Amino acid sequence: MSKLTVATATMYELSLAGAEEASRLGEQSGDIDHLLLALTISEQVAGQVLRALGVDLERTRAAVEQQHADQLASLGVRAAASGPGRITFHERGEFDWNDRALDVLRRAAKGGKRGDAAAVLRELVQEGSGLIEAILQRLGTTPQQVRELLDQAERYPAPPNRAADNGRSISGAGAAHVTAPVAEVWALLSDPARMPEWDLGFGRVDDLPDDVALGATWTAYALETAPNGKPQRINSERRRARIELVESEPTTAIEWITTWPDSPTSNKRRMRIELEPAAGGTRVVIRAAWERMSSRRGIPLLRWAMRPLYSFMIWLQISQIGGSIGRVFR
Repeated sequence: MSKLTVATATMYELSLAGAEEASRLGEQSGDIDHLLLALTISEQVAGQVLRALGVDLERTRAAVEQQHADQLASLGVRAAASGPGRITFHERGEFDWNDRALDVLRRAAKGGKRGDAAAVLRELVQEGSGLIEAILQRLGTTPQQVRELLDQAERYPAPPNRAADNGRSISGAGAAHVTAPVAEVWALLSDPARMPEWDLGFGRVDDLPDDVALGATWTAYALETAPNGKPQRINSERRRARIELVESEPTTAIEWITTWPDSPTSNKRRMRIELEPAAGGTRVVIRAAWERMSSRRGIPLLRWAMRPLYSFMIWLQISQIGGSIGRVFR
């Protein structure tokens, strides 16, 4: 991926997770502690390094809460904390990073730095306020240990993820970290009735099968009202979808094909999700493809011109699915 693509993807990923964490406390502005929390659930190298050091989401949440409480106590303030609530960002939709968090993000993409999560983490652990260092100490590690493990991990960079177009389908793959054991993630994904919990394109499901075996089908209906209460504009031909289960390997992999019966020329969506145990939860690998119907003729020149947009849409869909699965358990 290009530097711009990497930096944009990282900003999207961290801003979404940071906004969700801030919303648990009723906040609409993100600080460097929210940035650290967002990094703990990143599937990029930075997140893997933090979790390997024991800096996972739940322990970091507790350390951040205690650090703020101790700072207030040192000023003679002992206000009773109301405690975190549920994630409400998708209902409110308002969020901004404060100046020092934005400064970290900008420095991570400045000059020869790539702007990926590892660059953000490097800038974060050397941020001058001392807040992140204090939180890390509560978690039994130091900025130096973080940098050393990052150095080791980045000697073996992951291959870039690009969308592929073979003329009949456009596909891509990505990964996400979920803070729950494999068995719980599998229970979510393998239950057709729970699909609207993680695939936010659907608001409800119907015609559920008695036996969820290979070849089982059910109907999913487009989400009509967004979490913030606003009505969604829905193409009448895309209001109803048919989901077919085409592969199921318990606790390992599951795959579906989605078609739209009222739009017979619409491309089919194939989605496969693979689960792997990981430190602090589950690594979720998402493979998505849009497959052209045999009755629909492709226009090679148009497909070539639209390839950047298709690549972005595949990436965005995979990111949203990964984020939504993780959100269920946070």
